[in-house]
Amino acid sequence: MKIRDVEIGSGRTYVVAEMAWSHDGKKELALDIVRGTKQAGADCLSVHVTDVAAYMVPHYGSGEGRVSKGKESEQVFRYLDNVNIRTDWWPDIIAATRDADLALAVMPNDAPSLEISRSFDPDLYVLSAACFVEESFVRAVAREGKPVLLRVGGATLGEIETVIGWLRAEHNESYIILYGQQNYPTRIEDTDLLKLRTLADTFGCPVGLADHIDAEDPLCTQIPFMALPLGAQVIEKHITHNRALKGEDHESALNPDEFADFVKRLRQAELALGNPAFRGLSDSGRRYRQVARKRVVAARDIAQGTVLADADLTCKRADFGEFPDRLELLLGRVAGQDLLANEGVTLSALH
Repeated sequence: MKIRDVEIGSGRTYVVAEMAWSHDGKKELALDIVRGTKQAGADCLSVHVTDVAAYMVPHYGSGEGRVSKGKESEQVFRYLDNVNIRTDWWPDIIAATRDADLALAVMPNDAPSLEISRSFDPDLYVLSAACFVEESFVRAVAREGKPVLLRVGGATLGEIETVIGWLRAEHNESYIILYGQQNYPTRIEDTDLLKLRTLADTFGCPVGLADHIDAEDPLCTQIPFMALPLGAQVIEKHITHNRALKGEDHESALNPDEFADFVKRLRQAELALGNPAFRGLSDSGRRYRQVARKRVVAARDIAQGTVLADADLTCKRADFGEFPDRLELLLGRVAGQDLLANEGVTLSALH
């Protein structure tokens, strides 16, 4: 599967910066976040497109885990409607994303928003946890023919299987399972990274991590690195303009400079993981072997013509001499020259 020019599963982790509602309903802040995403080196900007009236009932409850800390007492419908991106802002935001040469992931939260999203010509869609088992909506997204990130937080294996079945029934085989949930923020013990292996083995498709660890926790940039050897090919993290202002979605969001450092270290982590296949020694491995491994050396002064026995040879770290696994080839041979104690012994010096 390719998203623009990046092949998923090539060994290069696909990095998605999720803006969500961190723009706090301000167009200029949204544009700042687009620019910050570019500077951070992410591959993709993920945006929410929402018609709040089609997304939730006006009396949808408030409380912890529904919006960011400090906003729990507000009426959620009214609050989200106030911070929602206005329809006439989208052309400028999409143009800025394209000018920044970022891939665009769109998470439509309702049918009217999916209709609007079509005009954006996104590179991929995100199926949110809210819409996960809404069959008509899932099928409509699948029919767009674009890769789909499946946000499976809160979903059972059976539900994931069902949703994948709907995608495939609509002839869409390009999907990535994105594991994780947003709990404002997600606790370390709820991250559950080992489930990535289970998901990859069970469904045979690319998997990734939607990371929502507290951005003030030093582990917030380390946890995604741990996901890489478990099979994560996509990492999604929130990005904001200024976390200190404590706007919406700030809990797990990195500032652009923090996001840039995260991406830099992620690329280093990829290099550190390397390749699981053994196809001979690397240049580094050969150099290390030459420096570190013991050699066969003379255990004492040996006169020319001596038939070499066990007592004549020993193994020590040295610059010259055969490696210890060739010791048996040296025994019983005749020294072709005088050898000093601790001098490396090679086959070429023997008869």
